[in-house]
Amino acid sequence: MFGGYETLFRLGGFIGLLVLFAVLETLAPRRQRRHSRLLRWPNNLAISGLSQLLSRIFLPLSATVLAVYCADQDWGLLNILNAPYWLEFAIALLLLDLAIYWQHRLFHLIPLLWRLHRVHHSDGDFDVSTGIRFHPLSIVLSSALKLVMVLLIGPAAPAVLVFELLLNGSSLFNHSNVRLPRRVERNLRALLVTPDMHRVHHSNNSDEMNSNFGFNLFCWDRLFDSYRAEPAGGHRQMGIGLREFPDASEQGIAQMLSQPFREPRS
Repeated sequence: MFGGYETLFRLGGFIGLLVLFAVLETLAPRRQRRHSRLLRWPNNLAISGLSQLLSRIFLPLSATVLAVYCADQDWGLLNILNAPYWLEFAIALLLLDLAIYWQHRLFHLIPLLWRLHRVHHSDGDFDVSTGIRFHPLSIVLSSALKLVMVLLIGPAAPAVLVFELLLNGSSLFNHSNVRLPRRVERNLRALLVTPDMHRVHHSNNSDEMNSNFGFNLFCWDRLFDSYRAEPAGGHRQMGIGLREFPDASEQGIAQMLSQPFREPRS
């Protein structure tokens, strides 16, 4: 069941939210663009498509299908505990989100992983398309780590599907260049990662970039002391991207694919 419907749910949700946030950030932009969408969007979409294709080739088993198999075999923490279904569902979402937080943080801490992840940070602008700009090897590795977490946690398949939808949706939302009303942004940040919060993480200032690692829930950055409320220079003036890869020429798909294997400028 989940093998067929999962793709439809995820693809439908992805396209719908991508279009929604693209329209909203056009109508109410938070920051002025540095580069044209015609320069960035085709390349960001292309590398995202390539990442998904390679992930399906190298890891044909989805996390949702693996969760079904784990339940049949009683593998994983939650399958052993046999807690009430609603509690297992909530715990699964929390543990999976926590795992993504630490995965993201490790991609910054470990030099080899940072080479892959810096493709995401070298985007010269910050908008909804940044949320899908990841090196294919980074996506394959992230997908493999997700499978390991499903094996260890043993979440129910519906919880995994909901988490996948939340993860995709939150990545598009918190990378969007949408100007939220101040009260709305403040209230949302009590629970979720907002665009203003995550934009700090894309600063070209290394101290600011190594903060706000959460993708969905706000609490992890508070709990693990990685939260920064605002950039030092303000959102409109802060530099976006990486100083080592500053040129518009770095926005091409060939440059993105080769970037992990090239040395940054001094």
